[in-house]
Amino acid sequence: MFIIETVCVAWFSLEFVLRFVQARSKLDFLRGPLNIIDAMAILPYYVSLVVSEEDQNRETDRPGGGKGYLDKLGLVLRILRALRILYVMRLARHSLGLQVLGLTVRRSTREFGLLLLFLCVAVTLFSPLVHLAESELTGPHDFSSIPASYWWAIISMTTVGYGDMVPRSIPGQVVALSSILSGILIMAFPATSIFHMFSRSYQELKMEHDRLFKEEVAAAAAAAATGGAVESQGEEQAAGSTPAGPPDQTKELCMEALLQEANNHSLPAAAF
Repeated sequence: MFIIETVCVAWFSLEFVLRFVQARSKLDFLRGPLNIIDAMAILPYYVSLVVSEEDQNRETDRPGGGKGYLDKLGLVLRILRALRILYVMRLARHSLGLQVLGLTVRRSTREFGLLLLFLCVAVTLFSPLVHLAESELTGPHDFSSIPASYWWAIISMTTVGYGDMVPRSIPGQVVALSSILSGILIMAFPATSIFHMFSRSYQELKMEHDRLFKEEVAAAAAAAATGGAVESQGEEQAAGSTPAGPPDQTKELCMEALLQEANNHSLPAAAF
């Protein structure tokens, strides 16, 4: 696996460097979101190599001490290795669906903000209610505090329902039913706007891809036609530049034609 990963990272690094060299604006290239993801996916490999080498050196130098530092270093190394999952994000360059998803998320930030706001308001409303209903009637049990009830409200309103915290009293179950219904409504409010944004983004990107494909086909056809015209013109010029005969022979033929014409128009001998 290390050899396969090394080959893949070397290929990605070469591609990244070539695109950076050919970029017109280096600053705009580094600011690009996809380029930032590429860098974050490539750098952990090189950092892990350096960190592992330093880790081995410190272990050989100080075998009995520095365990805390090595533990922190190992944690950083594991986090950097986990960032290699960003390789999957490179598919966004070649996948229309992932491009549409990213464009929709970027254009729907206001809708997502409203969704988070609605959820926060509802969570702060239902968490104290379920805590009050459960603590007063059935004892603390799972709902020991209002902050602990936040987790239950979140998973209930998003219709996940892990089942690790369950209200057992009738008032608590009524609060749970209210939170579930309100969560469904809150999730449905911005969903229509996000869906329309997704459909519009898909149509725009599809039209853009079709336009670029047509331009590439037209450019290829124009280049082929230009090349054929240049070749035919070169052949015609080569055929027209071949001489009909030597220059001296041409001059002799012209002189003979002039003498013959003079003899035909000369006066008869009796006139003299």
